[in-house]
Amino acid sequence: MRLTLACAAAALIAPATAMAQDVKPLLDVRLRHEHVDQDGFSRNANAWTLRARAGLELKSGDWSLLAEGEGTAALEEQYDSGLNGKTSYPLVADPENVELNRLQLQYRGLSKAIVTLGRQRINLDDQRFVGAAGWRQNEQTFDALRIEYGEAKGLKADLAYSWSVRTIWGIDGTGGRQQAIGGDNVFATVSHPTPLGTLSGFAFLVDQDEAAVQGYRLSSQTYGLRLAGSRALSPSTKLNYVFSYASQSDHHRNPNDYRADYWLAELGLEHGAAKLGLGYEELGADNGVALTSFQTPLATLHKFQGWADKFLVTPPNGIRDLFASAGYGWKKLAGLDSLAATIVYHRFDSDRADLHYGNEWDAQLSAKKGRWTATAKVAAYDAKDFATDTAKVWLQLEWAY
Repeated sequence: MRLTLACAAAALIAPATAMAQDVKPLLDVRLRHEHVDQDGFSRNANAWTLRARAGLELKSGDWSLLAEGEGTAALEEQYDSGLNGKTSYPLVADPENVELNRLQLQYRGLSKAIVTLGRQRINLDDQRFVGAAGWRQNEQTFDALRIEYGEAKGLKADLAYSWSVRTIWGIDGTGGRQQAIGGDNVFATVSHPTPLGTLSGFAFLVDQDEAAVQGYRLSSQTYGLRLAGSRALSPSTKLNYVFSYASQSDHHRNPNDYRADYWLAELGLEHGAAKLGLGYEELGADNGVALTSFQTPLATLHKFQGWADKFLVTPPNGIRDLFASAGYGWKKLAGLDSLAATIVYHRFDSDRADLHYGNEWDAQLSAKKGRWTATAKVAAYDAKDFATDTAKVWLQLEWAY
């Protein structure tokens, strides 16, 4: 399989390079240490991983061709990668991997529209429903046909059909952690500006058509609305807001018969370099049976409901997340281009059965200098009625061309 992919990429790139008017190299390297101390495990996880991506984007007129490889190496493998069998350690979902990450052909010759075909990165809105899972070392990409239409200050539409989801588990993925999950996935969003902000309607038909992946029970159809906007309160102060609602039910071969709701209300205040945030997110439940609650298996999951990743699969009784955040950013400080600090608090409760799952504190410090970015990050989950106490620490250094 790897040889086939490499040969296909070479066959496409060779003639395209000769014709290309513009050649853009793609290169980034990310070194990370992740430490996990989790109740119920006799050992702590210590994962040193190195991720590298390299590729080219070739442009000629309205056409472009992008090819990118991705590789992840485990420099110290004292962790359960999900595939290496080291189950005495907590999970760190960064298995070793070498794969063709992206291979896409794009055409921009249509009026107000872009057409992309092939293995590609898809991030929709805030990535709550469809995203690239960029925090993990192995990126999630999609074999898809995507059409994006947009007017400068008017209607925007985005329609994608994906026949395969290339998961974070990489080329050796197997069982419930497949390398790729086939199915007829459809992602559609339509948005238009209003006096209150951008109003969007969306429909996501997720078809996880693989029996080994939860017995088809992650296949769903989701329809919803989203309003996102901002208001200037003063020359240096701005109020941001997002409100969203969605309804989800079973789809295709999902044997469960369920319906669950999604709610989001989020406010953010920016004053100069300072930020404050307050929000409420609910992923509802139907009847308390596993996987009859609102699920988002194709999301950038680490971004939501705490960095300790305790709720990647929504519990049977759903989840209510009340969260608050504070942050501050500095520019040109101590020889750095920028320095940013963030702290977040979460209170997690069930949607039904009156359970208090737990609380979590997250914090991050990130510094940038030229092409380098250094990040220190922590998450501490205090379990009450769900999962176990978990503390995570990350140290990361990244270089991007």
